Amino acid sequence: MRVDRPAKAAEAPMSPAQGSLYANRVKVYPARVHGRFRRFKWAFLVFALAVYYLLPWLRWHRPGDAPDQFLLIDLVGRRFYLGPLEVWPQEIYLVTFLLIFSAIALFLVTSLFGRVWCGFACPQTVWTDLYMWVERRIEGDRNARMRLDQGPRNGAYWTKKVTKHAIWLVIAAATGGSFVLYVQDAPTAVRAIFTGQAGAWTYTFVGILTFTTYALAGWAREQVCTYMCPWPRFQAAMLDTQSLVVTYRAWRGEPRGKHKQGESWDGRGDCVDCRQCVHVCPTGIDIRDGQQLECIGCGLCIDACDAIMDKVGRPRGLIALDTLADMQACERAVAGVPPGPRRVEIAAAAHTPLKLIRPRTLIYAAVLGLVGLLMLGTLAMRETTELAVLRDRAPLFVTLADGSVRNSYTLKIVEKRHHDRTLTLHLDGLPGATLAGLGVDEARDRTIPLSVRPGSVATHRVHVFAPAGAPLPASMPVIFRLVEPDGREAARHASVFLAPGR
Repeated sequence: MRVDRPAKAAEAPMSPAQGSLYANRVKVYPARVHGRFRRFKWAFLVFALAVYYLLPWLRWHRPGDAPDQFLLIDLVGRRFYLGPLEVWPQEIYLVTFLLIFSAIALFLVTSLFGRVWCGFACPQTVWTDLYMWVERRIEGDRNARMRLDQGPRNGAYWTKKVTKHAIWLVIAAATGGSFVLYVQDAPTAVRAIFTGQAGAWTYTFVGILTFTTYALAGWAREQVCTYMCPWPRFQAAMLDTQSLVVTYRAWRGEPRGKHKQGESWDGRGDCVDCRQCVHVCPTGIDIRDGQQLECIGCGLCIDACDAIMDKVGRPRGLIALDTLADMQACERAVAGVPPGPRRVEIAAAAHTPLKLIRPRTLIYAAVLGLVGLLMLGTLAMRETTELAVLRDRAPLFVTLADGSVRNSYTLKIVEKRHHDRTLTLHLDGLPGATLAGLGVDEARDRTIPLSVRPGSVATHRVHVFAPAGAPLPASMPVIFRLVEPDGREAARHASVFLAPGR
């Protein structure tokens, strides 16, 4: 809900000749605040940073030569490792499922609780919070930082500024370096980076990520949320009247104004116009102006307002997480009631309960469950051995002196398990056919053994012979099968056998 303000005088549109359409940034100086939302932000910040910086160092034992890093995007080996899960390039669809699942989960959370991702979990928010904590520890709180920036450029000024930016750069370098550890073995990569033995691309990526972290969290800050991020521009489509958002309850706070101790609250709102909600906002907005694109839903203004309400002896919740449906119900209930404490009592009886289960959330939850089931089903049915068969195109077939017809094939066997074994190749669909492995033992047999290496792709050349005198069509479908030593089928692939035709 947007509070009406006095109308400004109409102004003619500015032409390029009259002035620039570019507005310089007004620096935001967020103040320190205490409360339940701030405590939760601190807890999540510590958790998120711990996960990011420590996850590459977690070990997970894998057999053979496979890396023992718990989470690793192995670009050289073309694998993605996550604990016991190993994803091959052919299984990139699993990553697609994961991205879709994450997006739908974000839609569901947004429809329920508004921009909690932006306020607590977004990397821009997490690292900006960390940078502002460093800034506050060195330069002081809001007023001290403002005095420092507006004061003389003396030794104290430069000492604090250089110290702050040096720590920012260290954090940025640690952030960029940690990102590289997700695509390389962490201990090896760190040792190579500090001894100058890492590759050029490693130092390039560390430098790029160091610069972006330093620039976005240290300098751009709220500009990223306001101008660069597309999320606030379409997240409103996921909200409805039952979504929880940070809201100023204007029906209770207006008319706002200063209040002296001992004065009556009759005929006036609870907002004392202290502007603490503005001073603690990381994007520098006034939540009393209503819902705004810049609001990231962090709830720090709630903590600040609750502290003021405690001081002036009024109930908490002037700024709160609320729904549009509840706001409208309260406004209808207090319509015609003069401002004052009586409004709060009447509105308390008119509050509407939060509806978590509604058509929008049911649809999101259903889609989320469907994608989750597809992911689990795909993981449960994924094959540990895959077979691909490519038939030679030149020549299409060869008629031998004994009258038999030969086709040649290239077999690629993907072995995802980490132990050596030998599989037996069978051919179905061509009665009397014999096989021979090229380059090993070209003796014909009904089956031939094929060795596979752990965690690799093995390539084998195979000849297939149709017996002389067999009535062969020009094209006959056949099936290649790989069989385990215990008789179980490991993989199969369909192909065709070509002949002159009879």
